[in-house]
Amino acid sequence: MIGRGTLLRWGVAIALLLAVQSVAMAALFWVSAREGHRGELDEALLHDCTAFAALAPPARGMELHRQLELDIHRDRFLAIADARGHVLYGNIAVLPTGIAINGIGTATVTPTTLPGKTSDVARGRLCKLPGGQVLFSGIDLDDSEQALRIVERTLLFAFLPGLVIAVLGGWYVARRAGRQLDAVRVLSEQITRGELNRRLPVAEHPDSFGQLCAQINAMLDRIETLVGEVRGIGDDIAHQLRTPLTRLRARVEREMEDAVSRDDFARAGTATLTDVDQALAIVAALLRIHEIEHRAKCAGFTRVDLGALVRDVGELYAPVAEDSGRTLAIAIDGDAAVSADRDLLGEALSNLIDNAVKFGPPGGTVTLSFTVDGTAATITVADEGAGIAPADRERVFQRFFRARGLQNVPGTGLGLSLVRAIADLHGFVLALSDRGSAVSITVPLDRG
Repeated sequence: MIGRGTLLRWGVAIALLLAVQSVAMAALFWVSAREGHRGELDEALLHDCTAFAALAPPARGMELHRQLELDIHRDRFLAIADARGHVLYGNIAVLPTGIAINGIGTATVTPTTLPGKTSDVARGRLCKLPGGQVLFSGIDLDDSEQALRIVERTLLFAFLPGLVIAVLGGWYVARRAGRQLDAVRVLSEQITRGELNRRLPVAEHPDSFGQLCAQINAMLDRIETLVGEVRGIGDDIAHQLRTPLTRLRARVEREMEDAVSRDDFARAGTATLTDVDQALAIVAALLRIHEIEHRAKCAGFTRVDLGALVRDVGELYAPVAEDSGRTLAIAIDGDAAVSADRDLLGEALSNLIDNAVKFGPPGGTVTLSFTVDGTAATITVADEGAGIAPADRERVFQRFFRARGLQNVPGTGLGLSLVRAIADLHGFVLALSDRGSAVSITVPLDRG
């Protein structure tokens, strides 16, 4: 389980991140509110300057008094001074210092209409009017500052519960992440103990971690399949070698007891080598099937001329068939090329021809044919035997299966399994003929 110290560090780190984010957002909001309000004030001050500049000098005093009468909140300061700075009209005693002509800023003013108040802070603007007069327009900042203080207090009060929520949220996220990592850790321990069927839970609508869990589960499915196949091939080898090894041991023991001459020992050695070769052939065939079944798709594929391949394999096995008292006939009708592994296809045809020569009637003919029909090519190996019994057709491609009456014929019982593996790798169709003894490989052709 994830330690408390780790969870505490994660929780504090996440809480700090959330708190920093909250502070940054609050500061951004406060600056935006202050600058936005100040922009509105500056725009109103500029409007006053523009409005009074458009009036004739005699009308400016009346407009100023009218504006002050409309100021029911008494937060405005207006004054018109002559060119020497003496105030002619307005509600302040003197023009404030610190603000340049046609400039804007914050200054201290001396109000004349606010009883008990000798100074105030205002945001103001000095404007030079046509005719030499100067206008001061200002707005009391007390209300603005009060509004900003309210915003500050609101942000502060909102920050405290936000900080609590950040801490709780950080703790929750850290706990959730810890549980997810614990699930992966526990699963890895179970897999290490050999419990390959264990999987991670995945929600119906997974998040990123859920998608990762799904990928881990898919990987474990593949690993379990591979381990099962390796275990299966090991069981097959152990099971199939038990009989020949037992027979080998009994024969060696018997021959050692009975042999009295050099010829007796020679015969015993020959028989022993035959059994050893049989056992080695079983192991080699099983490993070859396993290798083909797990070969990367299209690895080593090239363009293969099927007609030429069939001819080459047929010519190679013609002497073998002749030595066994049979004839190998080759019939090629058509021409086609496909993407395939030439060596594997040659191995498949070799196994089919070897079976036909081995199990066909003595003195008979084995026919190796190649035909092209539309979008497919067919390679057929046939002998003149009766073929596979209907009851055995579904099982003939199983490993180590031997049809009735053929148990005493030398062989591993893996030839057709190997051919099936090669055909499946290429996407070809392997089938037995409905009549007679014939096996065909149908090859789809790409005519595009």
